[in-house]
Amino acid sequence: MDSKEDISTMAGGWKEVFERSRVVPPSSQTVRLAVESHFNQSHGFQLSLSRLTAAHLPQEISEGDYDVTFQLRATLFDRNHQHFFGNTWKSSPQRMKNSKISFNEVLYFHTSLRLPSVVLVLELVSSSPRPGSSQQALGRGFTVLELFTNRPEAQAADGDRRLNLHNGSPRSLLHPHLKDMVDYSSLLKIIDGAHLECVIKNHPVLVSVMHLLPENVLISGNENIPGLAASSTGDALLKPHLLKMLPFTLNRLCISLQPSLEKFESQLLQLINADCHNTKQLKPESALRTVVIQERRLHVGVHNGWCFLDKPQVVVLEPLASGARGRSDSTSKLSTLVRESSATSSLPQTLGLRSSLELRLTNHQALAVVFQLEYVFSAPIGRETMLSATSTSRAAFLQCLRWGIWCPFQEPADWKGEDIQLVLQAGAKPNPHGVMVYSAEMSAKTQSPLPLSAPGTAQEARDTITFRLSSSLERKASSPKASLRTKQEDVPRQRRSPSSPLQGQKSISPASPPESPQGPGLSLSQLAASSRYPTISHSSSALPWQQSFPSLLHPSPLTSAHQLSHVAYSGVSNIAHLEIDLQQKGDMSASAQDEGDQLQELPFTPVHAPVITLGMNVPSSYSVSSRSSLAHLYSAGFPDITDCSGQVAEVLDPTEPVPFDPQREEIDPLQGNLLVFQFLAFTRIPTAGVGPDWPDNIYFTFQFYRFPPVTSQQLKLLTSDKVQLKTSVPCVLASINKDGTVNSGSPGLQVHFRVDEGFLRPGEKRWFLRYLALHTMHIDIWNSDSLLLIGSTAIELKYMLRQGKSAVQALHEVEVLTTDYVGEDTPLTCADVGRQSILSPMTVHTIIRGRLHIRTGNIGCQVEPSRRRAADEVPSHSHIITPRKVTGGFRGGSLSSRNIFQLNARNAAQAHRLERDGDHVPLFRRGVKADTIVAGELNLNELDGGRRKLNCMAAVHQREGREDAKETEVTDRSKESRLVTELKQIKPSEKQSKAEGIANMLSQAITTQHLLYASLGCAEYMEFVLKNPFNAPQTVTIHSDDPELSVITNTEEWGYFKALTKTPTPLEENMFHLERGAPGPRVYLRPKESIHIPLKYQSFLCDHTMALQGPSFLPTGKGSQVAKKNLSSMVAAKTIKVTFQAEDGKPMAICQVNVEPTPHVVDQAFRLYHPELCFLKKAIRLPPWHDLTDSTVGDSDVRTHISVRCSDPNIICQTRMLVPGEPQDVYLKVPGSPSPHIKMFFVMVFTDKWMAAPSQIWQIYVHFLERVDVSCVTGQRSCQSLVLRGKQAVRKVKCFSSHPQEIEVDPEGVFVLPPAAMQELQLKVQPWKAGSRFLYVNAVDVENRRLVTAWLLCLNVHRPVLSKAFEVCVPGSGGRGSSRKITYTNPYSSGRTFLLRSDHPDLLQFKEDKFQIGGGESYTIGLRFAPSQSPGSVEILVYVNNLEEKTEETFCVKVNYS
Repeated sequence: MDSKEDISTMAGGWKEVFERSRVVPPSSQTVRLAVESHFNQSHGFQLSLSRLTAAHLPQEISEGDYDVTFQLRATLFDRNHQHFFGNTWKSSPQRMKNSKISFNEVLYFHTSLRLPSVVLVLELVSSSPRPGSSQQALGRGFTVLELFTNRPEAQAADGDRRLNLHNGSPRSLLHPHLKDMVDYSSLLKIIDGAHLECVIKNHPVLVSVMHLLPENVLISGNENIPGLAASSTGDALLKPHLLKMLPFTLNRLCISLQPSLEKFESQLLQLINADCHNTKQLKPESALRTVVIQERRLHVGVHNGWCFLDKPQVVVLEPLASGARGRSDSTSKLSTLVRESSATSSLPQTLGLRSSLELRLTNHQALAVVFQLEYVFSAPIGRETMLSATSTSRAAFLQCLRWGIWCPFQEPADWKGEDIQLVLQAGAKPNPHGVMVYSAEMSAKTQSPLPLSAPGTAQEARDTITFRLSSSLERKASSPKASLRTKQEDVPRQRRSPSSPLQGQKSISPASPPESPQGPGLSLSQLAASSRYPTISHSSSALPWQQSFPSLLHPSPLTSAHQLSHVAYSGVSNIAHLEIDLQQKGDMSASAQDEGDQLQELPFTPVHAPVITLGMNVPSSYSVSSRSSLAHLYSAGFPDITDCSGQVAEVLDPTEPVPFDPQREEIDPLQGNLLVFQFLAFTRIPTAGVGPDWPDNIYFTFQFYRFPPVTSQQLKLLTSDKVQLKTSVPCVLASINKDGTVNSGSPGLQVHFRVDEGFLRPGEKRWFLRYLALHTMHIDIWNSDSLLLIGSTAIELKYMLRQGKSAVQALHEVEVLTTDYVGEDTPLTCADVGRQSILSPMTVHTIIRGRLHIRTGNIGCQVEPSRRRAADEVPSHSHIITPRKVTGGFRGGSLSSRNIFQLNARNAAQAHRLERDGDHVPLFRRGVKADTIVAGELNLNELDGGRRKLNCMAAVHQREGREDAKETEVTDRSKESRLVTELKQIKPSEKQSKAEGIANMLSQAITTQHLLYASLGCAEYMEFVLKNPFNAPQTVTIHSDDPELSVITNTEEWGYFKALTKTPTPLEENMFHLERGAPGPRVYLRPKESIHIPLKYQSFLCDHTMALQGPSFLPTGKGSQVAKKNLSSMVAAKTIKVTFQAEDGKPMAICQVNVEPTPHVVDQAFRLYHPELCFLKKAIRLPPWHDLTDSTVGDSDVRTHISVRCSDPNIICQTRMLVPGEPQDVYLKVPGSPSPHIKMFFVMVFTDKWMAAPSQIWQIYVHFLERVDVSCVTGQRSCQSLVLRGKQAVRKVKCFSSHPQEIEVDPEGVFVLPPAAMQELQLKVQPWKAGSRFLYVNAVDVENRRLVTAWLLCLNVHRPVLSKAFEVCVPGSGGRGSSRKITYTNPYSSGRTFLLRSDHPDLLQFKEDKFQIGGGESYTIGLRFAPSQSPGSVEILVYVNNLEEKTEETFCVKVNYS
């Protein structure tokens, strides 16, 4: 049953909001000026109007009239252009008491026009009743509120205001004398004693609702804003909370135009061509250059009456035959199963969409889905145009033809499961897109009226759009349904051959317009972007309907859907389809065929795990398990999470919001935190290609905060015998010992991390709390047998905030997601199968592989005073390095390291051994204590230096002891001779190093050491106090021996870091002198002058060492895993010297920076799969950063300067700054490696100009695999040979596939792979789904659980040739199914054995899966159809295969479930 809706009878709530939300746009010059001033982002503001004192208002009202009320009205005004824009806000009427009017109202707005010329005009209006029911409004004065100043450091003039009222009306601001005037007080008269008190301030939380409100709209918090949750205080914009957005799928869409599509477009083209001929004088040879239809588009968006919640999606419509409907994921057409010749000759009657659209809606009565039908026309360009005649002869223009709105949640909402038919609107009516719409009504003055329909039927036959909307959440749980195109759909649509030029000059029938050129393959983003620019064709010789589509609208390889699939939307949503026509044009002219077709780039489609983008959607964390399943889960005996006193931790609900108060965390007496992750159970979900008991063993990989990455041990999925048949019951996890046995201890896996004062750096605690409050932790789930990725999930960490409680815990049940790339299914009967299969667009499906049950907890712990470090008590200005004065001098004696280090009071006194150069043995070995050296120092000043050294060496050997028993018998004479020999060897070296020792002593005396904790990408700022010790001026050259430590020479950058670190030292401009070829910047110092030298350390390189793929073998006796310190994936520890050289080249001071590496936080993880030895080219779309970052120092527009860095210098990583409002992408180019190598690196994304700290750090894994291309047919087995090469050692290997029911590997079991040997593997591929797919095969070392080789199978699966088609009706839910029979005749003369296969074994079962019949005999195939859980239709293929699994016959059965 179809439900028919009209805008006049529905959408009352939306229409009311839409009518009062219309705004006046600002001046285009003002918008351009704001963009040039880098005011690209809109900022939110709050204006509080308290009261108005009006002691001397004009008294035109009698004192006895108490019905007079007063109202404030506010409007934005551009005084440079004298233009009011936006809307007019009106307060509630108030009465005057004691010459004062109390309004106490708050209004909000957001704007990007933060210019001094933009002001807010407030007018006081009195309202009194007139005779009757009308009101008389009179202006009582107005005032002007300055919103923004012309100072860059203060863009918004925040604070309390006291505004004087002026006489007259705000219309006086339009007077020419007031143009460009800053101060109006000189020309406008002020009302004595009348002033308005208000407060204007920034309102940053308004950023979260900017997509619900357009710019420059003044609105109160109590107004109806669809999509915004109501507040109990009445002010929903003070602390806005958004309503939850749910995913919906729109499919089966078609548009019917009256009286028919052909007549509608014929009349439309005739009117446009007639208008062109009336307005332009075309030459006779240009008569054929008429306007043609280039493309038919549909804009679909969600509108809340104020604005579109997101940019409307744009899709390409295709003409369909009468009765045909757009394809959906669950239902497809079966028009060709019935062999009717009439269907092939029917002309297109409707416009349809073959794919589906994903919309996000919230349950609000005033939310509407808006449709706009738009045509792209190709028109000739005359000589009077400005375009060059050599470059083009045609251009494209757009025109809206119809539009309509539909409110899905308006009462009564009975559209679920039904087709919705909506009447489309036309003509001069206000519409959400704000465009002119073509009207079908013909005026009496039209020269050639061509009515669309006969009189009397125009009111009955109306243009409509029909579609179906379903919840994506409900579709996930519905029964599987197949979609199969029929024979007639697979046949390329026959185009009518165009007329020759001579025939075209004779007549152009209006009823039969020339065939329009087919639209290109455009993604949604390209369609939306291309509509802004004129489209030009490059072919001038061909006829209009033979011209190719302009190159500007051709799909770009850098922005194609397969490259941006995982970031175009959230990680858990489907990707938009490419609406592309792959058929080969048969109407190309001879000249066009000579030129050849445009070559299409065919990049490989990378496949990867789903990415949970921060700030976007994460897998749902609410429980969907039944009570019996939860009872089974809790009866397993998992360990409880208890606090220090043994009490069970407080349980938090993951579906409820978590309040976060940083002050409560600061005053918490339990400053230590023990964070616990308990992996409890895994719920299997039936998946195509695998068995019901998949997976059997799993393991996890994740990384928490800046702890090292965690790889868990193997975990067994335990299933109770009582619940074996229930696939939705959670399977309890149990750890597996190294010998393969299941651990009988406590079930589940527990991992805990201790975060206390001993772990955190000074000032790091607030960053750790911010990490818990805002971040989600990414978890990868792997199959521990095959080492294949099962899926990924993410959990929100905000439920681990204790907020003063002793311990908290939360139980999460999250979806494990993965993505699957599937191309369009290609028919086997097509003549050009290869070309279509290569160019077929890819669709990314999100697959739920299971549900993971995780319990998170945080236990508060007391911090022992011994664990507190002295480094926590840092001075307030720790970024300043001040050299300490040396109080003692050189006391004489040898240049030992001990005496040298005593000169520097900053360093502790310590003994260093003297080492020899080359191959000589060190004389002072380790183990020598300080008292030995002190005893030797008693004779340091003796005249006989040689004897002194002999005594010193003898003391060393005596203290060290003998090495063996023979040395105890050595005489004193031999001992003396050995010492003399060693002394002769050291004398030449001593003479050479004496000068070096003196220089080393002097350098150590002027060296200041500074300890620095550094992490990847973070800039560490410091200032060195440099003093000129001389009485003469000096020009000092600053040289750093490591480029990662540099001098900040830019004054703006210096000021930014000073403000960021709150360093209250003087800032001096143009302090450094830079010369080309100099070792570093130079600075001038006056005698005895001290200055601060700004230094910055920042490293983008780190170690990429990673653990081998596979589970870890950790001891299970401890019951948990404790994260330990690991220096992998960290910056390198190093010592950097910064030398300050005087004019004579000698050092004046030395700053030695000791870099101590610390781990960094990983915000997001990507796993990409790519063929080996090939460059990976990837484009990653950045999320909206204004929602993810906090306001930084200075102008917040600095956040728009997005830059990226990569930790691997061999990887190209860059981003491009686009125009405001356009999405920004990060481009990667990764060199390939052999299989099964995994390349890991980090990408740092900076949102501030000076890259102080990365806003996000991405950890990217690229898995390189051997690529194998396989072309096959559904239901039929194909064989492919692979070669496995042995390594250096003997291994026991077993091969696993990602889809065991579709790929068999021979040998199936474990086999021995000798070193350097070659083992042939036989792949038996039997797919059941058509299209382009990607499957995986891993060769695993079963003893060490390590990956040997990995293959990427690129399947190009075709549909088989159908022999017969049938249709059957089966009762739906609650029915008993149905049985049917099909007769099959053996076409061979001899007896054969056949096998029966089906692509839907869950819906269709055979009486016998195998039968044998004689030559020419018939056999009755018994079919048993299972009932479906939901109504609809599905097409099931029945394959009759031989013993080699080669298909003999294929039947198609359409099953209708009622």
